[in-house]
Amino acid sequence: MCGNSMSAPLPAIVPAARKATAAVIFLHGLGDTGHGWAEGFAGIRIPHVKYICPHAPTMPVSLNMRMSMPSWFDIYGLNPDANEDEAGIKRASENIKALIDQEVKNGIPSHRILLGGFSQGGALSLYTALTTQQKLAGVVALSCWLPLRKSFPQASASCPNKDMHVLQCHGDADPVVPFMFGSQTAEKMKSLVNPANITFKSYRGLSHSACPEEMVDVKRFIEKQLPAIGDE
Repeated sequence: MCGNSMSAPLPAIVPAARKATAAVIFLHGLGDTGHGWAEGFAGIRIPHVKYICPHAPTMPVSLNMRMSMPSWFDIYGLNPDANEDEAGIKRASENIKALIDQEVKNGIPSHRILLGGFSQGGALSLYTALTTQQKLAGVVALSCWLPLRKSFPQASASCPNKDMHVLQCHGDADPVVPFMFGSQTAEKMKSLVNPANITFKSYRGLSHSACPEEMVDVKRFIEKQLPAIGDE
């Protein structure tokens, strides 16, 4: 990892139970770390899949009165018209692409790597999947939005992931990233990749968090997009 991620510790990793032939890179939300999500994936692990949960660097966040906390990029506001940290989003995305490249060097081809995240991490995972030249297995985007949405479709013009599968999940009682943002993001995604490959799931009464039902849906999606190879 490079740039502003030098201060971040090494990712939390749930190793595959046997030889890793696929990987999930999952990005946590604002103010969090990768540890909790690593624990969550350990509970739904698939034997041939390695789970990598990196930690965002610590930086001042405008939304929270410039308090320093783990954040992939700066956030100025949570309404659709708020200014966005374009340079920070692009820098963070390059760091995630470098993490994908590292796994490719470790022997897992990019099309066997699934990108995902929650809230700010989900936003970054969507943006990265749409702008990378790496062909990915798909994206899991939880309780999030598409950042720099006005830069699309131009930003994804040469992206090889036009046919990738996307699972978007959102609680219908989310007070932080409103449900409407999630549903509007799903509609935007349908204009950028094969709409038949976009799945948007809502969870009744769920606020800005994950729930067991959602994690089961995530596991099923990962199993489908990253099937075992031969007789591993």
